Amino acid sequence: MMAGTTTMERPADAHAAPVDQDVLIVGAGISGIGMAVHLQQYSPDRSFTLVERRADLGGTWDLFRYPGIRSDSDMHTLGFVFEPWKHEKTIADGPAILEYLNRIVDERHIRERIRFDRKVVGADWDSRSARWTVTLEDPAGGQSTTTARWLYLGAGYYDYDEPFDANFAGREDFKGQIIHPQFWPKDLDYAGKRVVVIGSGATAVTIVPSMADKAAHVTMLQRTPTWYFIRPAKDAFANFLRRVLPEEVAYRITRFKNVRLQDIGFRRARTKPEKVKSFLTGKVKAALGNRYDEQAFTPPYNPWEQRLCLVPDADFFNAINADKASVVTDHIDRFDADGIQLKSGKHLDADIIVTATGLKLAVAGKIPVRVDGDLVDWSEHFYYKACMFSNVPNFSAVFGYLNASWTLRADIVAEFVCRVLNHMQASGTNVAAPALADPAMLTEENIFDFSSGYIQRSLHIMPKNADKLPWRLNQNYVQDRIDMKTGAIDDGVLTFGNGRAAASAVRAELEAAE
Repeated sequence: MMAGTTTMERPADAHAAPVDQDVLIVGAGISGIGMAVHLQQYSPDRSFTLVERRADLGGTWDLFRYPGIRSDSDMHTLGFVFEPWKHEKTIADGPAILEYLNRIVDERHIRERIRFDRKVVGADWDSRSARWTVTLEDPAGGQSTTTARWLYLGAGYYDYDEPFDANFAGREDFKGQIIHPQFWPKDLDYAGKRVVVIGSGATAVTIVPSMADKAAHVTMLQRTPTWYFIRPAKDAFANFLRRVLPEEVAYRITRFKNVRLQDIGFRRARTKPEKVKSFLTGKVKAALGNRYDEQAFTPPYNPWEQRLCLVPDADFFNAINADKASVVTDHIDRFDADGIQLKSGKHLDADIIVTATGLKLAVAGKIPVRVDGDLVDWSEHFYYKACMFSNVPNFSAVFGYLNASWTLRADIVAEFVCRVLNHMQASGTNVAAPALADPAMLTEENIFDFSSGYIQRSLHIMPKNADKLPWRLNQNYVQDRIDMKTGAIDDGVLTFGNGRAAASAVRAELEAAE
């Protein structure tokens, strides 16, 4: 057993050798914490441990420390289904989200199950013993192993080690500081400094107003405009319900309302994009008045072809109106000693340049995963029910929605995996794998119907996506929730067995298709 791991009593399993824990959860952010709580609720006889590469929990909300970091979704849907969001602000800052996560792990005694400073550097499935052997590395480079019946990846979707590098020419010539939001320096002094933020996405639109109060001026330099959605940081309806109803009831009602509104808004953007364009543009015009610049705020794509950027309380536009911030639409020629030379011939003077140019996606936390010695190439496997993968046993991972809050998917995936675990226990099996004998039977479809650069750059490493369920990463939470909560577990695709026998059954199907 892994040193320091707290385990629970579990029934004897005649089909398999003992393991250190039934479920090993990788990552102690939103996805990992959510899975831990769901196991406590729905599969309480399963032992589990979380391993976290960082020294503290929170994932994204612990890693990113740039000014103003906040949720880009409302906390009634970014919050968990099982834990009401009790703050007045529904668009929350990073510290408030961290407080929420810490309270959950402490109240539910999950913290003692987390092994911090343990990076997963390998995961090996052995069909004969029906277990995963996971290799961990500590900060000093020392390695150890632990075993589990099921491997659950809640490691997020981006590369923690390196962001996307836009490779701007002349970086070495710039005399000031160049900062990427993913690695924000502690106690950065930007008071009275000229700041240029490159990018126009959620990170940029958060940083600009947050730095504007202290900086001499903040310029957002964008190549392409973004669609912005202005809404209050406080949800008046939610706060009213909290005053007149029990906390849990108020939360459920608000969560239902916000899910429906998200769904309606997304569908309307796809079916009537011109009306949505007009609505969003009208809000920006109202916020900026005579400062509105059509070129700066008219994207060349329809709303929800990329994710909408949330602007709570119009803070980004307020900074522009106060002459503390501005937007420049242009292309970069190169960096020079004093700032950025643009292809239009203009020059942006800068003391600090923030490259909010996007993240670099990663699959399965970049962990080498092997099944019976064979390295898994995720780009050759199809998604199954948005969380498992064709012919990979006892393995699941979370990739949140692009058109809704991440946690909505994390919640339904965690509950679904618990249903699978419970079915295995009831049926006396210890292996579950989505069997796909002939991938040619499926019609492949673009996994993400989004044009965002960070997505398009990473399509070649992503698992495959079919045009029909269950072999697709769906972007419809309402449909997914019904299917994963009530759909049959033993659906004829997800196969169950014991040890080598289960693996042999999958292999027989594969060979029959050749």
